[in-house]
Order: sequence, then structure tokens, then C-alpha cells
Amino acid sequence: MKLEVCSFTGYKVYPSRGRTFIRGDGKTFHFLDSKTESLFHQNKNPRKLAWTPIFRKIHRKGISEEVAKKRTRRNVKYSRAIVGLSLEAINARRNEKPEVRSAARAEAVAKLKAARKEEAAKKKAARAAAPQAATQRVSKQQARGAPTKVKATTR
Repeated sequence: MKLEVCSFTGYKVYPSRGRTFIRGDGKTFHFLDSKTESLFHQNKNPRKLAWTPIFRKIHRKGISEEVAKKRTRRNVKYSRAIVGLSLEAINARRNEKPEVRSAARAEAVAKLKAARKEEAAKKKAARAAAPQAATQRVSKQQARGAPTKVKATTR
């Protein structure tokens, strides 16, 4: 036994009941009775007719006793350790004062600057120690073994 669904109201249409309308483009509409068929052909909107289930669903009719208010779930926050840092270390860093944190940052920056300055001084000393005359400039062609160009002597 195949039940159809009314195209206008959404009610079930049992076999040997209702009416069927086939539009020019071939789309089939099943109606519960002549009343729903007539309203469909008058281009009435089932959402605006108070007796249709669609209207009742939109305007929240008859659902107050069925469904109680949904309870929202609260997210529970909890802390975990990160790789390389324990939970105690994370909490200690979170709870320290901003002045202490900024002082530690300034100290780390000063240490980094000193290390960079020392590195630059080493490079400068190494550059000064190497003789500059020994490093003669060579073009790509000369490096590949091409013969040097002979200067013209006729002019």
C-alpha cells in the first residue's frame, strides 16, 4: 500500500482517496481533497492558512507540551602541559607580574645583541687577517678556462 503526500498540506493521502493533478510540464501533484486542490489552483499559500501543518509549524502551535526547553551544554576548560613545558611551568609563567616578564625579555634581548656584536667582531677580524691582494677578481669566462682577450695595439 503506497501512501502519497498531499502537495498542498503535507497530509498523507491513502489509496483511492484524493485527487491527482498533472501540470503541463509533467509534474504530478497529489491533493487530499477538492478543497486543497481548489486552494492550490487559486495560488493560495499554505503557510498563510491557519489549519495547515506548515502554518502550525512556522507559528509554533501545539509543540509547547511536547518539547521542553533544550539545555545548553557548558564547555569545561582544563589545562594540559605542552611538549617541553610542564603544567607548573605554564602556570608560573601565567601568574608572574608584567614587570618581571618585561625585565626578563629586556635581559634576553641584551644577551642576544651582545652575542651578535661578538660574532660581527670575529668576522671583521677574520676579514682583516686574510690578504686582499691574493683574491684577484676572475670573470665567469676566465674561471671556465677561456683565453683572455688581447688588447688592440693598432690605434
